[in-house]
Amino acid sequence: MSDTPPPLLTVRELKSPELHAGAPFAAVVVVKKLQIKTASNGNPFLSLDLGDRGGSFSCTLFGDSPLFDPVKTAGESAVLRIEGRADSFQGRFSPKILKAVAVPEEQLAAEPGLVDSLVELAPEDANELWAEFQACFDLIVHDELRMTVRGVFDEVGEVFRRAPAAVSMHHAYRHGLLEHTLHMARACRALLPLYPQVDPDLALAGILLHDTGKTIEYEGTLATRRSRRGILQGHVVLGYQLARKHGIKARLDADRLERLEHIVLSHQGEPEWGAAVYAATPEAVFVSMIDNLDAKMGMVQRALRQADAATEFSERLPGLSSVLLTRPIGA
Repeated sequence: MSDTPPPLLTVRELKSPELHAGAPFAAVVVVKKLQIKTASNGNPFLSLDLGDRGGSFSCTLFGDSPLFDPVKTAGESAVLRIEGRADSFQGRFSPKILKAVAVPEEQLAAEPGLVDSLVELAPEDANELWAEFQACFDLIVHDELRMTVRGVFDEVGEVFRRAPAAVSMHHAYRHGLLEHTLHMARACRALLPLYPQVDPDLALAGILLHDTGKTIEYEGTLATRRSRRGILQGHVVLGYQLARKHGIKARLDADRLERLEHIVLSHQGEPEWGAAVYAATPEAVFVSMIDNLDAKMGMVQRALRQADAATEFSERLPGLSSVLLTRPIGA
């Protein structure tokens, strides 16, 4: 590479079709995910997800690269200043990284604007989301059920406000868990008149509590990773424990408590997706379907926000098993 530093680009600019293959670039990114894998020839390599506020991309560092050990040592959540050349793999931006230097914590502390550029946020105002979310508590008419919900959020509310809803799949950004759950509550209120067999209080309480275990499952400031308890128990079980603890404390009757717990245990839909059981009550089926709807539409909304005007389709979205047509109708 030449002595002249390449231009410092955002991830959105890196993934633009205007950046041709082989073009030099520099960027400041967070290590969102780092996995040590073994190639078919037995040699180790790093599978990396790097990103900033506007998006992320994957790349690979092989064991014979001089960057392998420094990046491995830096680990997940590290901030790196990288230089490389643009490239793609199977239609996705996957650059060749030539330089990578960890940005020291003191520099991050001295440049708050740098940290802000790295943290993706929910598109809606977090304070407004939180105010509307708390107002949902009072929509629950049943006293002990309402007290159960309030008790859970008295315990986890501050973490819940900031937490992502996933590591990478949907609403995977700061305040994403709040945004996802409130969107579900809005959908719940719109759909309840169509399904009179669903108890409104149980459905809304189940939605508000369904993902609260993620406040324990996930940790990290710049990158999200699973905690020890998240790995050993998972958010479904952790959320069940929160609902049960505060339901008993609020003296919620045994039938409603069991039904509330079942909503939390079954909301993932399928055992291979993390559900402890299949949904087996009207409210549990209702909540599970709304959860699936908003998770998938969250993927759609994020892809549309990050779309480049010059590109017709997004990259493949694993949660949809497809690319997404991002060009507006008539464009």
